[in-house]
Parts: sequence; structure tokens; C-alpha cells
Amino acid sequence: MSRFPLFAFRHHFYNIAAVSLACCSTFAASAQQPLKTLLVGVDHRTTVSLNGDWHYLVDQPPARGLYTLDGKVRDNGYGMNTHPNISSGPHNEEYDFATAPTMKIPGDWNSQDPTLFRYEGVVWFQRDFDFQAKPGTRTFLHIGAANYKSFVWVNQKRICDHEGGFTPFDCEVTQALKPGANFVVIAVDSTRHVDQIPGIGIDWFNYGGIHRDVSLVTLPERFIDDYDVHLKHDATFSASNADTLTGYVHVEGAPAGTSVTVKVPEAGVNTTVKTDAEGRAQFEVKAKTLKLWSPETPMLYKVELASGQDTLTDDIGFRDIRVEGTRIMLNGKPIFLQGANMHAEAPYRGGRVNTDEDVKNIFGFLKDLNANFVRLCHYPHDERMERMADRQGVMIWSEIPIWQRISYEKPEVYAKAVAMLQEMIRRDRNKASVIMWSVSNETPNMPARTKFLTDLANEARHLDATRPITSALIGPHPKGNQMVQNDPLIDALDIVGQNEYVGWYEGKPEDADAMVWTLPNKPILMSEFGAEAKFGVHGEKNQRWAEEQQVNVYEHQFAMINKIPQVRGLVPWVLMDFRSPTRNIPKLQDGYNRKGLFSEKGEKKQAFFLFQKTYKDHTVGKAE
Repeated sequence: MSRFPLFAFRHHFYNIAAVSLACCSTFAASAQQPLKTLLVGVDHRTTVSLNGDWHYLVDQPPARGLYTLDGKVRDNGYGMNTHPNISSGPHNEEYDFATAPTMKIPGDWNSQDPTLFRYEGVVWFQRDFDFQAKPGTRTFLHIGAANYKSFVWVNQKRICDHEGGFTPFDCEVTQALKPGANFVVIAVDSTRHVDQIPGIGIDWFNYGGIHRDVSLVTLPERFIDDYDVHLKHDATFSASNADTLTGYVHVEGAPAGTSVTVKVPEAGVNTTVKTDAEGRAQFEVKAKTLKLWSPETPMLYKVELASGQDTLTDDIGFRDIRVEGTRIMLNGKPIFLQGANMHAEAPYRGGRVNTDEDVKNIFGFLKDLNANFVRLCHYPHDERMERMADRQGVMIWSEIPIWQRISYEKPEVYAKAVAMLQEMIRRDRNKASVIMWSVSNETPNMPARTKFLTDLANEARHLDATRPITSALIGPHPKGNQMVQNDPLIDALDIVGQNEYVGWYEGKPEDADAMVWTLPNKPILMSEFGAEAKFGVHGEKNQRWAEEQQVNVYEHQFAMINKIPQVRGLVPWVLMDFRSPTRNIPKLQDGYNRKGLFSEKGEKKQAFFLFQKTYKDHTVGKAE
């Protein structure tokens, strides 16, 4: 694994260009934009929830309530939340939130309003709330995620915008709030465009709306907005040096010399450090006792942070993850990852995952499978997933939504990718369960893409030097019985994800038996492989869509994988059937990708039992 020093950066406003390696020229040099306040650990703070019923109005294309005719955002439209005067007076914009229907937030609009099931466009959301300000405080509107572009007004003032459908953002509303009655209006646009991330051609359902928690966070004028507390990542790992915690705490608004206290009572840690001119306080301290996090012992410690009037407690596990040759090492021991891919689609009820019950169901599936790993495809999932993984000892692959083709040649698109990467890493860097960052999935092998993703991988190393970087590669196509993976992106990766569908999209299941792979001398994860089967469809082992054929494909895959010495993980596609508008075979797909080991209703296919036994007996793959 390549190792870089931890990157020290300003956490309220800074240039994305500053995080680039000297070699990362055109993309990074153009990616200069401020990162607004992004609060870490909101789910461990006292907040005022704005979840619940929100009024909504559909702004049909060309969305004249949001956009002017030349495509600019209107500040005198629905965000003003005016009401029509039926009897006399000035005419408003012919809308009214007060009499509009409501839907649940968090939640996607597609699964809540049947008329919006396939709708992609602009929907407006409005909610009234009461608020009483406290002297000497600042208040933020925290939105866990909204897909894809969001525009926020509070009491008729436009507060902030955000692009990206799967990471949180915070809008400071201190000056916009007033004592007593207030209202917030949020316009969300889920329209797909070629210069977005992801682009137009995605193979999952484009759920729109505010699909994660919304809350008000009130903090002191000087507050902890970001922190990193982790096991010191030395050049080599040994049990004798696995007792030092290091990292930083950033205090927004703090002058140099402000005191910051870091305590981990159960580990015997209690240290006070001072902020620098940027409000950042770095620390390094030995623990008196420290039990490392692992799937077998997912130990979490109460970490207490304090500065001035602000305090915050988080639950953090400490462990070491690195690559040595072709091995993935956890706490100095080689591991083999037994997992599955998972889209953020709720079992049973459908729609986006955003409740404790959704997450409980998914981890019930994983534990029943005997899995120790999950790839969260193809975008950051709800933070509840990482929290549950921390508690249950399940390791995670987390990635940003660069899927297949995007506008790799455009610097402004690279800037969006960097912002998404920063938001993902900032939110989840303190989650022990997250063991690798992924920069992409199944991207085309061409120079512009290779440079784009190489620069992005190096950005990730600057942001977090303690985790391996990966990507899921597609191809090559077989030439006879030969598969040679020589994608130049491999040079930028620590762990290589290999997607392949021998026996489903290419060839017959038994073709895998004779397949000879030439792969790099790095850890390889078989990051996607599988076949579609609809639950309850039975037939011969080579009958398409039958559960028996899905098992047959996997059995031949296992024979092939066991002959590849670098393979360090199995990640079948996919844990559960999920919606995809490109899957249109009636009675078999009905708008679902049917490669799940479970159906969308939680029904276990025969392939589930094959993996359950394989993972229990550890009969496929080796840790070294």
C-alpha cells in the first residue's frame, strides 16, 4: 500500500487544488471551490429533528417554479412560500404549500406517491417549525442526503445549494431564523445530466427526494465540526506499537491556542492540546489499554471531545488495515473477505434505506449469510449502515458514484468528484468498519479516465493515508480461455476489484472451469460475479432464470476462483434483488435486477444456501 502523510487542511473553506499531488496537473488545478461547513458526528449530537410530514409540490418540466427560461435558479419563486389571496390582492405564482399534500421525510418520492413512481425532475418540499434561539450560538440545517441537486430557503432567504445525491450537507441558518414560527423550503431536482456524477446511464433506480434525516443543530459560536481519532498507522504493524492514538480535532471559529481535550476513559486516554492558526489541534497519545476492533471483537470506545462550551462523544473502534504484497492485513493478520454487494434499497417495503429497521433487516441478511464484509454500491449509503457495521463487526467497501461513463475530460466534473470524495471520507473516516475507499466502478479504459481516477485516488490518499484505495474494474473479454487484466488504472490502486460475469453475460457456466486469469500481483477481490434467477422459478441447471442455474454458475465460479492465488475476497452480485429501470423482461424481472441471493421480499434463493455453507466452511479462497 502506498503511504502518504496525513493531509492537514482547513475545514471550513479551502481550495480543492490544495489537496492534489504535484503531478496531478490539469484536473486538480482547475478544481478550486470552497467547501462549506460540513458537520461530523451529527448523529451523536443533540438535535431537533425535522423528520416527518412535509408538504410537497411537483414542478413539472421545464420546472418554472425553480428555473428561469435561461436555466438560472429563481429566488422569487416557490421558495418564497407565499399564499394565493383568493378574494383580492396581488397574484402569487399559482402555488400553495399550505393546502398541498404531504409525504414522509426522509423518503424518496417515487415509492410514496404512485403518480411519481417514474418521475425525474423537480419536487418542492416545505415544513413549518418553531425555534427559539439561544444567545451565543449558531444553528445549522443538516440534511443527510437529497438526490440530486438541492436548493434551500429559510424564511424566504436562500441559504445554500448542494450537488450530489448521497452525502450530507449543512446550511447555516443562524441569521435567517426568528423566534417562534419559521419555515423551510427545499427544491430537489433528480434530473440526470451527462456532466453529473453519476451520469445518465445508471443501472439502478433513480430515487428522488430528501431520502435521509433532516435536523437542526445548534452549537456554540466556537464548535467542533471535524475530527479524526485513529490508531497510529506506522510503517509496519506490530502488537507492541498498537497502543497509540493520533489524529486531530478541528474547532470552527477558534483562535490559535484554544484548548481541546481528547478523552477515551476506558482506554486510559486523557490529553489536552492546542489549536493552530487554522483551528486544528493535532494529538498523539498512548493508551493504557487498547483492544483492537475486528469482526470477531468489534470493540467500540466512547471518545469524548471538548473545547470551550462544545462537547461531543462518539463511538469509535481502533484497528489497523493495510496491504502487504497480495495480502490484506487487519491488525497484522491476513484476512479473507466473505461478503456481498448491496444497493441502498430497503428490504420488504422498497424505496431508499433510511430507517433503523431497514438497516437491521440488511444486517440480518448478512449475518445469516455468514458474511464479514459488504460492498456498499455504488455511492455512500445512509450513515446508519456504517454505525451498524461498527457494532456488528462487518467490514465495508465505500465508494463514490462514478459508474461507467461520465465526462472524464471536463475539469468541472473532476471538481464534483473531489467534493463527493471529501464528503464521504469526512463523514466516515472514524468508522472502523470502513476498510477501503473506492473511486469508481466499471469505467472505460481510456487515457482521460485513467488520469481522472489516478488523480482522484491520490486525493483520497491525501485525505486518509490509513486505508487502501480500490476500484472495481470491468473486462477483459476472454480470448479463448485467457483473461488478461492489464488496465493501467491498476497502478493507482492498492486493492483491485475485478467484476466478471462468466457464465451469464459471457460464455457458459462451465467455461469458467478452464479459464486462466492473468492478474496483477496485488490483492484481488472478485467484486462482482453472478447470474439472475427469480425466486420460485425452478428448472434444470442450465435453464435461464431458474434458481438451479444461478447455483450452477456460482459452483463453476468457485472452481475458477480457487485457482487464482491473489484472490482475497468474494463479493457476489448481489445480496438482494433491487429495482432497475433497464430490467424489463415481464414476469421474470418486472423492473428488478434479479441477481440477488435474496428477493426484494427477503426470500432466500438456493444460491443463498450455497454461499452460507461456503462462508461457514471457508472452502473458497485463502487469506494468504
